[in-house]
Amino acid sequence: MTGPTEPAALSATGLGHRYRARDGWALEDCAFTVPRGRVTALVGRNGAGKSTLLHLAAGLLRPTTGRIRVLGAAPGTPEARARVSLLTQEKPLYPRFTVADTLHMGARLNGAWDREAAERTVREGNIALDARVGELSPGRRARVALALALGKRPELLLLDEPLSNLDPLVRGEIMATLMAEAAEHGTTIVMSSHVLSELEQTCDWVVLLRAGRVALSEDADALRTGHTLLTGHRDGAPALAGHTVVHARTNGRQLTALVRRNGELGGDWQVRHPSLEDVLIGHLRTAPGEPHTTSEPTEVNPPTDPAHRNEEDAA
Repeated sequence: MTGPTEPAALSATGLGHRYRARDGWALEDCAFTVPRGRVTALVGRNGAGKSTLLHLAAGLLRPTTGRIRVLGAAPGTPEARARVSLLTQEKPLYPRFTVADTLHMGARLNGAWDREAAERTVREGNIALDARVGELSPGRRARVALALALGKRPELLLLDEPLSNLDPLVRGEIMATLMAEAAEHGTTIVMSSHVLSELEQTCDWVVLLRAGRVALSEDADALRTGHTLLTGHRDGAPALAGHTVVHARTNGRQLTALVRRNGELGGDWQVRHPSLEDVLIGHLRTAPGEPHTTSEPTEVNPPTDPAHRNEEDAA
């Protein structure tokens, strides 16, 4: 994978982390770059290391090996803390505080504070400033937590599944707020999500983790245009020699393959341009290690779990 030419918001070389010596690696030998100003999807199966990576970027964990940088600084340093916000699924807030108390706390704890941005985020959710946080619905608590994160006016916003337990309407409203933030202020957003269909219209960069390693770190449009979905007779598999077959499966005599093409295709194929979701699912289905170039794609049965598209990090 070649690195982008834009200045980096988040980068790593040889990055690894293990929680205890007897445990396996949560992340190992990771190298990637996220350019500034991008809305980035961080995707992977359960336990792929998404949460570990975001906690390393926020300075809550330290690397076991290698290096990670945020906006050119080491995570956890005063320079990095002033420019980075992390919002997690747990959304830790004080339930006895009012919303106004919570925003006041944010102003006191941060050297730079955008009061208008924080209060506007709350107002857009029709949340009273005198309401107690512990009495709010999950969606409204998420909006208050987001107000804290945006009030800091971060250059890099890290989101670790903060919307996973919310209904689709609330998710859509908060995603709209995030996209407006990115467009208006050029904020870099790195968002861990297991709802792949949601990423199609929001993300323009992708980092995909597989078994603790970075399998993809690329522009989303380049991923779409660089892959092809093929359907044809399984006897046509030898025509794929020289192309990278990311994932393939057979159903009777029919072969379906997600391919990175290298020149012209031989054989008789139905060709379809994949969505970003198609590409990500194809890469998530492959075994750990790089996709292989083959003349006979290996048959891989689709996951039997109906929630295979809702892949949440347990790391």
